[in-house]
Amino acid sequence: MAAERHRIKSGTWIDDGPLTIRAERGPKELYVVEVYGELDLSCIETLEAELRRIEATDVDQIILDLSGLDFIDSTGIRILLEAEARSRQDSSRLSFLRGQGSVERVLELVQADSFLTFAN
Repeated sequence: MAAERHRIKSGTWIDDGPLTIRAERGPKELYVVEVYGELDLSCIETLEAELRRIEATDVDQIILDLSGLDFIDSTGIRILLEAEARSRQDSSRLSFLRGQGSVERVLELVQADSFLTFAN
């Protein structure tokens, strides 16, 4: 299934099955990316493409908000860790907002939370 991309006044919305992404460039060279739903094998390519698109911009800070996720599998975790690794090679401008419930628990269980940079 191809992702649907919508450009609206308050940013870009991308719908890809169980995952919805909202990306908005804010003031002061900041990009905020919010993810909603399920981050799994069926939609990781969409998030990967959007993150790489944003990484190619000149913003100073990128925030990936995981609080809207209901589910994440190992492929979703891999995408987060790969984005973190790219960020460390590129001025460490990516940070994450913590997930909730089972998503946060999964990140803790696999100790991915110890490798990701979380905003305060």
